[in-house]
Amino acid sequence: MCDCIFCKIANHEIPSTVVYEDDQVIAFDDLNPQAPVHTLVIPKKHYNDIADNVPAETMGAMAHAIQEVAKAKGLEDGFRVISNKGVNAGQTVMHFHMHVLGGKNLGENLI
Repeated sequence: MCDCIFCKIANHEIPSTVVYEDDQVIAFDDLNPQAPVHTLVIPKKHYNDIADNVPAETMGAMAHAIQEVAKAKGLEDGFRVISNKGVNAGQTVMHFHMHVLGGKNLGENLI
């Protein structure tokens, strides 16, 4: 996926504000934040979305990265994790990613 912006970020071809990184995933701040804290967690290997046969090991690495982001961003009081699948759900970059949102009371409503 040479034209995938998230693949380019994962390969450090495009600069980003990296919050966490290991051999499987990278987490970086969203350029268009929807909350005071809005960090994206992506696998370094390209998957279109959460339903694209993502291996359990990768999902585990994503969960660990989310925990590390929460610690780094001081989200002890809570945070929300969202993954959109497809255009109708609001996915704009077709590379599996999870949004970690927090830094304020997000309320009970999702939309």
